Amino acid sequence: TRKGDWAYPTTVLSLYGFFANCRVAEPFLTPYLIGPHKNISGEVLNNYLFPIWTYSYLAFLFPVFLLTDFLRYKPLIVVQGLFLVTNYILLCFAPGLPAMTFLQVNYAVVTSTEVAYFSYIYSVIPVEHYQRATGYLRSAMLVGYTFGASLGQVLVSLAGMNYFYINTITLGIVSMAFLISFWLPMPQRSMFFKVKKDAAVHLQSQQEAHRPEEPVMDKDGAGAGSEKMEHNVNSGWCSRENYKSAEHVIYWSLWWALATSGYVQVFNYIQLMWDHIEPSATSSIYNGGVEAVCSLVGAAAAFSVGYIKVTWAVWGELALGLFSAVGAGAVFLMALTSSIWACYAGYVLFKSCYMLLITITTFQIAANLSMECYALTFGINTFIALSLQTIITATVVDEAALGLDIVTQFIIYGSYYAVISVLFLTRGTYTAYVNHHSRKTEENGDGEKTEVRLEVSHYSSVHLWILQHS
Repeated sequence: TRKGDWAYPTTVLSLYGFFANCRVAEPFLTPYLIGPHKNISGEVLNNYLFPIWTYSYLAFLFPVFLLTDFLRYKPLIVVQGLFLVTNYILLCFAPGLPAMTFLQVNYAVVTSTEVAYFSYIYSVIPVEHYQRATGYLRSAMLVGYTFGASLGQVLVSLAGMNYFYINTITLGIVSMAFLISFWLPMPQRSMFFKVKKDAAVHLQSQQEAHRPEEPVMDKDGAGAGSEKMEHNVNSGWCSRENYKSAEHVIYWSLWWALATSGYVQVFNYIQLMWDHIEPSATSSIYNGGVEAVCSLVGAAAAFSVGYIKVTWAVWGELALGLFSAVGAGAVFLMALTSSIWACYAGYVLFKSCYMLLITITTFQIAANLSMECYALTFGINTFIALSLQTIITATVVDEAALGLDIVTQFIIYGSYYAVISVLFLTRGTYTAYVNHHSRKTEENGDGEKTEVRLEVSHYSSVHLWILQHS
């Protein structure tokens, strides 16, 4: 891809992200399913339908993750657009519980293909534009989601529009996303599956290291295949040395997996909690407005990370523990309050804390790993998070197991986040103490060597990632 070509795929993918996430009806899914159009009880939604999505998502995630790169991203984005369209066709026109059961499987395909959205852009634009393009793509998703939620709230509260018509509007919007997906240029390369002549040698190295194959380099630095490789042998792939040299990446990834599984559970079932506190059939609801506020407050929290002067390698784990404790308190508030506005406030606080911490986490991991390694780490973390979420769902939610009511579920989710906070407060306190003690010892020993060593450490953990891709 020529350097001037980055604007077109970024613009098209941003447009796709806006329309694909502008789901006007999504904040009102539970009231729509419980209401007269589908007439499904809250217990069936909670203990039967929603768990099917979790199980299907887990089943699709790993094969889709592999296919995404193998098929070079664009086909999976088109598939996501197609299944988004069928999702709202089912919601609008398919009656009965069997159709809504299939809907959960259909939506699992949509969520499992989300990995293609961000992976695509890294395969078609030069590396120097990665940061700007990623910012545009995240902004497009956020603006689309916020606009959709706000529009939905206006249509419900001010226009008094029926949920069915809101779903038909959403069908039209996601159909636009599906059409836009065809405008994306087809990537000429993938990031993991690369052509090599000396396959036997690399198959052996792959078996020894349990990691993706490295590009074959000739003595001039070019790839042994027909195309020149952009990265040197050691820069592009996840090796054991990556994790040994950045041990804290493991702890950031651990928080990512643990916290995301709890966050997704709260996100999936919060509408049932709102409906429990204030039934949608007999009262005004503000789900869309709350989701819009969450997006804006969470975005502001995430944006502020770039301006907070903190040594995250020292204080990051402690911050994870503290904000996880705030999140746990917010979930307990949602579970125990009888006020819908207190529940709304707890949800905004919880989601904002998560968006703040996940932004810090992704930055810390990306700063210490190459782009390909980061993509693989993202996939692994997501798979672990989804596996944990599946265990929680199968144990706590599914009618075949405990089948607990929504209030008890949220008490368990709050307890789960409390355990996460204790783990990371303990680990963070230990890390801060060890760093303070070692720094004091080094200052008493040889201050000059300490300064050089800290500078080299900073260079290797942040700037080397940039140099490897320039």
